[in-house]
Amino acid sequence: MIKIDIPGYRVLQLEHLVMDYNGTLAVDGGLEGGVREALEGLSSQLTIHVITADTFGLAAGQLKDSPVQLSILPPGHQDVAKRDYVNRLGCAGTVAVGNGRNDRLMLKAAELGIAVILREGAAAETLAAADIVCVGIVPALELLSHPLRLTATLRS
Repeated sequence: MIKIDIPGYRVLQLEHLVMDYNGTLAVDGGLEGGVREALEGLSSQLTIHVITADTFGLAAGQLKDSPVQLSILPPGHQDVAKRDYVNRLGCAGTVAVGNGRNDRLMLKAAELGIAVILREGAAAETLAAADIVCVGIVPALELLSHPLRLTATLRS
């Protein structure tokens, strides 16, 4: 668990990290550099979940031997399926990371929503649903391994 008391904001007690794959952890199906190491570093504090439509069909191979629980979604209503996944885990203990329009509901539902902008871009609705926006996945994950960065961004 990661516990962070952010002055003028709230106390975060995070147990789960839920992320999209394509556009968030990967570009064109390939895992971004530094992601595997960042996930390994966080895995002692958070249960890590990757929930994806797996557009390129490469998620399982790319995440092999990574400390994540992978869920591949069927077509249709993926935004609702991602939100429901976060709800089942418990919104109050979950941080969600994504970029696509189908990630907006899970970012809104999670205690902490982080939108990332990689080469695929990010949906405007998802940016609006996020608590924080990062210009890369490794910087987004580093917010969790260096929680004073969260404090600096979110405090009042």
